[in-house]
Amino acid sequence: MAFVRASGFNRKQRKDLARRLRSEDPGLEVMHPHAAGIDVGNSAHYVAVRPDRDPDPIRRFECFTTDLHRLADWLQQCGVTTVAMQSTGVYWIPLYEILDARGLEVYLVNARHTKNLPGRKSDVQESQWLLKLHTYGLLRNSFHPPAEIRVVRTYWRQRGDHVHAVSTCIQRMQKVLTQMNIQLANVISDLSGWTGQRIVRAILAGERDAETLAALSHPGIRATRDTIAKSLEGTWQPDLLFVLQQEVAMYDSYQQRIAECDQALEQHLKSIGDKVAETRPNPEPAPMTSPSARPRRRRKAGSHAPQFDIGHELHRISGVDLTRIDGIDVGVAQTLISEVGVDMTRWNTEAHFASWLGLCPDNRISGDRVLRKGTRHVVNRAATALRLAATTLLRSQSYLGAQYRRLRGKLGAPKAITAMAHKLARLVYRMLKWGHEYVDKGLQYYEERHREQQVQLLKKRAAKLGLQLVAPEVP
Repeated sequence: MAFVRASGFNRKQRKDLARRLRSEDPGLEVMHPHAAGIDVGNSAHYVAVRPDRDPDPIRRFECFTTDLHRLADWLQQCGVTTVAMQSTGVYWIPLYEILDARGLEVYLVNARHTKNLPGRKSDVQESQWLLKLHTYGLLRNSFHPPAEIRVVRTYWRQRGDHVHAVSTCIQRMQKVLTQMNIQLANVISDLSGWTGQRIVRAILAGERDAETLAALSHPGIRATRDTIAKSLEGTWQPDLLFVLQQEVAMYDSYQQRIAECDQALEQHLKSIGDKVAETRPNPEPAPMTSPSARPRRRRKAGSHAPQFDIGHELHRISGVDLTRIDGIDVGVAQTLISEVGVDMTRWNTEAHFASWLGLCPDNRISGDRVLRKGTRHVVNRAATALRLAATTLLRSQSYLGAQYRRLRGKLGAPKAITAMAHKLARLVYRMLKWGHEYVDKGLQYYEERHREQQVQLLKKRAAKLGLQLVAPEVP
């Protein structure tokens, strides 16, 4: 390469010559000599090992538990120490757990990274292709959280499905009331609140008097009792009342399921050990405080927040309080920890972490030309939670809030949300990896710093034009 730079070629000629040199010597070395490839399927798995390990190097195994153990026994007999397989649906999970329990190093790879050879594809060819790619170290292992975090993720995802179902029940209740011309949704903000549920259950109990129903409202409701009473005058159709009764019963059932998820989640979190403060070499400096920094106020938990002190448990197992970051509440913090865990050593830098979340630019470049700009499409619950957290910064009187409003005015809402989600991801990475506490520098500090940057930029532009900025005289 030094000869190429010193030969006097232009940039295009140097790139063409370097490309030819690399193509003549691809440098493929065997990285995993004891590898195997598995094509995961719904009813059967196809396993391929090197031909020198077994006279029959490709075998088919059923997906029953007994057959999976036979598969693991055969791999150990062949001297296999590492296995590559695709993350196909949920079919890979039982096989992954059995192979991992046997001590094999399992590479769970993305199907987009294992592009097959052109032509017709079969399960046998797919397993052989995985074996070949993995042997030469051309596959990257996907992130898979540890077992205790996977249990937390299962409980939290199940709870999230129930919360979504509760919201659907509330929407159906509101639809039924509107069909009966009961305009309760126009006078109260939330039908699932204290007032809404008391009135709905009184209706199902047989109460039809509007004044009596209006008296059940909370004193803090802004609407007057007369307005509430007018909204409760409707057509009491028996079929719609039947639907309303069933939706309320489903609502109560889902609330019970949510309480059970909370109980199981609390017990499991308590079984996880405390985060031990590790001494890391060359730690990053802690964030500087500012005289203009304001005291941090915690955001209120939502209506569907867990009933136990989940913030304390998350602080205990992670060693840091992620809710100190503006925009992140206990729900977002729980989603992040249940999806990525508390060990950030899986990602070398915070840039790798942001790339895994799909929150960094992924420009399409061909022939030194940028064909498309944007982020990579990634279905990631942690990234979605960070985007939702970024949207709450619009009215935040903090450093991050000021930064989000400036980006929103400059880039627009969608790009600003992605940029702030990227910023939040970096902060979360630093806190979990280095154990530092986040300190908000304040809105005033950000405005002063931004003003200084703009002044320096104007000075540079003026210097290029041969001009000089002169500060106005203060009278």
